[in-house]
Amino acid sequence: MVVVGSQIDLPSKPGVYLFKQKNERVLYVGKANNLKERVKSYFSKKPDRAMIPKLVTNSEKIDFIVTQNPSEALVLERELIRKHKPKYNSRLKDDKSFPFISLTNEEFPRILYTRFPAENDKRWGPFPDAGAAKRVIQLLRKQFGIRDKDCNGKDGCFSKHIGLCKGPCVDAEGYPEIVKMVSSVLDGNAGKLIQELNIEMDIHSKNLEYEKAAEIRDIISSIQSTVSQQIINSRFYQDCDAIGFACRDDFAVVVILHAKDGIIQGEVNYPLIHKGDISESVSLVLSEHYSDRRPPKTILLPSPITKVMQEWLTTRKGKKVETRIPLRGELAKLQKMATKNAEIQVTRQKNKHSGNLEKIAADDGARLLELDSLDHIVCFDMAQLQGSERVGASVVFRKGRPSKKEYRTYIVKTEVLDDLRMMSEVVERWLKRQDEWPDLLLLDGGKTHLNTINNLLENYNLTSNFTIAALAKKEETIFRKDEKPVKIDRKGRVLIHARDEAHRFVNNFHRKRRGKNTLKNPLEGIEGLGAKKIQALMVHFGSYKNIKFASLEELQKVPGIGKEMSEKIYSELI
Repeated sequence: MVVVGSQIDLPSKPGVYLFKQKNERVLYVGKANNLKERVKSYFSKKPDRAMIPKLVTNSEKIDFIVTQNPSEALVLERELIRKHKPKYNSRLKDDKSFPFISLTNEEFPRILYTRFPAENDKRWGPFPDAGAAKRVIQLLRKQFGIRDKDCNGKDGCFSKHIGLCKGPCVDAEGYPEIVKMVSSVLDGNAGKLIQELNIEMDIHSKNLEYEKAAEIRDIISSIQSTVSQQIINSRFYQDCDAIGFACRDDFAVVVILHAKDGIIQGEVNYPLIHKGDISESVSLVLSEHYSDRRPPKTILLPSPITKVMQEWLTTRKGKKVETRIPLRGELAKLQKMATKNAEIQVTRQKNKHSGNLEKIAADDGARLLELDSLDHIVCFDMAQLQGSERVGASVVFRKGRPSKKEYRTYIVKTEVLDDLRMMSEVVERWLKRQDEWPDLLLLDGGKTHLNTINNLLENYNLTSNFTIAALAKKEETIFRKDEKPVKIDRKGRVLIHARDEAHRFVNNFHRKRRGKNTLKNPLEGIEGLGAKKIQALMVHFGSYKNIKFASLEELQKVPGIGKEMSEKIYSELI
């Protein structure tokens, strides 16, 4: 069956995606910063590449693997293309690999930039940004004096004489500690080094040495990108499967990430009905997964398995299978990645079923209000703070689910301060823009809100077009025109959800509006103080805080700020 774009449900996270045929043959591997948006683009009416229509037509499923960041997605994409050789992927003839940083396995280890690290060397990578890797090596040599070349006689090499090498071939004292520090930085413990560089960058900035400050900023960026946790490739991943587990209620998913020869090679996921015992659910999947394939040397688990399952795995492989629950290190990162993918998969499974539950909630609400349908709800709420930042918002529910693309916010334009007239203005503006009426117009409020908006609808002869109701807070009572108030029970959960969502949405909007006013620069409110003078103050003092605590004499020293203006600034900010 051909893949249907509207039925695809992927997370908005970085990772790789695989277009596959029914027989699991991989047709295309791609990477994405946002899996959902990238894959959706393949089903647009105007594809940006000629091969896309054929790819979509020939594909019957789309799998994905979520990564921690786009850099890892880039590395994993390359490795999967190399493994599967997909029909629709371009491939370089030289198949050039990404570089590594390695520490050689020698008496006095060297730091190397290499695409082919020796088997016994300690290595980090691969790194998509080769330039960043080179800059980090240069920094580590400068900072710690770790060598990068063979020893060159008893007097040491040229690098020793210019301070880029401690010269262990001349004097080995302290060199093992240097190697440990370099290794620690590359393992991701670069906080202290980055802190020192930040201090150095600030000094250059205060001295107006902006080019030097920018150079250090770029070095910091290189360190952060290069030593970020890389879990796609590791010398520890020789022949192992990482098992991830996640559940919501009775829905569960077990994900198996397979790694071999130092690289993640693929992912399989198993949805199942979960009865509360993780070990039982994981064992069920293991028995299914390894029934037609040999288990790997090592299996990384989220929880213990029984002795019987352990013996069965050993029998299937023909020799002992190591099962472990890693708590730290690179294997723990791999197992954590499997769990992260399981969590995303279980959310997808839950959403498929929750669509039915939400429709049931909408139908229950319709029966409560004695309506034929409650598939379309619009709910309004208002917010203000002592008459300032008066705003409103409307949210829309379709078949019991929030339709966020239809949410709207409103800024009250008239000078009214009471909640009723504010809501009346906002609803009237909404009425004038509609070409489709809802089944229910719901108001966050009580009987007075209902009467006010009902009068508005009468003015427009719209009272027969849809039902109007108000839902009071705390009492959870629904009011309708010419009907007795109804106490909400479980059948009205969709109404409470809509009311609470409108309340959340309008308060978020109100908070943002207040925040914008709070963040305004107080200097901008001083008469006669324009942008150029504000810039001169910022350059001179470096921050608004320093300006605020400056003395009158210090303010007068700023170019362009005379005695009169400095007195104004001082009196305003004191």
